[in-house]
Amino acid sequence: MRCPQGPARGECGDGHRTRILVARNALFVVNHSAGKDSQAMLLHLRDIGVPEDQMLIVHADLGEVEWDGVLDHIHATAGNIPIITARSKTSFFAMVERRGMFPSPANRQCTSDLKRGPIEREVRRYLKANPHFGGLVVNCMGMRAEESAARAKKAAGFRYSVRNSKAGREWYDWLPIHALTERDVFRLIREAGQEPHWAYAAGMSRLSCVFCIMASEADLRTAARLMPDLYRRYVHAEQRHGHTLSMSRRSLEQITGVAI
Repeated sequence: MRCPQGPARGECGDGHRTRILVARNALFVVNHSAGKDSQAMLLHLRDIGVPEDQMLIVHADLGEVEWDGVLDHIHATAGNIPIITARSKTSFFAMVERRGMFPSPANRQCTSDLKRGPIEREVRRYLKANPHFGGLVVNCMGMRAEESAARAKKAAGFRYSVRNSKAGREWYDWLPIHALTERDVFRLIREAGQEPHWAYAAGMSRLSCVFCIMASEADLRTAARLMPDLYRRYVHAEQRHGHTLSMSRRSLEQITGVAI
């Protein structure tokens, strides 16, 4: 791994790299969904010494497919860190209608169009409006190795982004809590005197879209119980397009046992 300290980069650990980037006045962008991993990542960044005045929270607003109270939860746990909301020019259901099908692991337009693209756009705007960061940004994401085999293979260290390092920007992507377990995540939240988003206590194991293409069947059943009106919209979309949300190719009605 190379240490992000300009063109001449030397070998060093993540802790040293973080200190160098803090000393260079980098902007640490916290991608925050209001989920447990985002919440723990923010706490972790504070713990390792990233100053609040060098952090920015960015939330990708998923609109009608997002859990209630998401922004309220982020504001309640953010301290004095500025929060901006990134919104796509389209919506999840508009995307499904346009394509005639739901996203899939191989074609995750929900991630690229509703999250990554809008977030990157807002970060570029923020850097332009705040030139004291010198265009230096660390894009922090809360993915963990324990979550899946695919995420376990992701590089945990700082990765220089060629695609985003343009027009005077120096951009690194980083997974600060990649090595943490779910138990570690909940412990960090508890020890900070905080609570996770209410959907966890209601039975959800993860927080993204209410009905996520990657969700477990247990989470889909819980979501159908908690958000019946939204559930009906998804079922109607499945019926209209002859295409299922779940990668199991079973319909939501088959998975949840809730007919409409």
